[in-house]
Amino acid sequence: MEVLVAVEHGSDLVEQVEVEALCSFAMKAEGKPDDCEVSVTFVDNDEMARLNAEYRGKDGPTDVLSFECDNIVDEVTSAFAEGQLYELGDIVIAADVAAAQADDFGTSAVEEVELLLVHGILHLCGWDHLQDDEAEAMEAREREILGAWRAR
Repeated sequence: MEVLVAVEHGSDLVEQVEVEALCSFAMKAEGKPDDCEVSVTFVDNDEMARLNAEYRGKDGPTDVLSFECDNIVDEVTSAFAEGQLYELGDIVIAADVAAAQADDFGTSAVEEVELLLVHGILHLCGWDHLQDDEAEAMEAREREILGAWRAR
């Protein structure tokens, strides 16, 4: 599994997180193939607000955005048949929003970034939280993956 990481903002925080290892762990937990790639970019609030407005039509920065690539079974089958890399998608995290949320939720900034990474991976794997039952299931899966990650 390949995890491409770009740190445009928040390097002090990101250095404390095993980004590549956690993303690979979460993708494996979701049954994604070894020839799988995801990119993760850490940005400032201005860039996240711009992306949030452009892609979701919402004002202000959000904590994490996920952009799917090859998550449809037919595309994956086709990609493997052609020997191509399976591009799961892109995750963008606002480092300052993550740090602020950690204060609000009583967790560490590292724990919040870990949660956002797993949350982003799950979105790329088809999970969503638009309905209450979906949110409960997704949150339970996040806890399960993070629990296994921290127990290793």
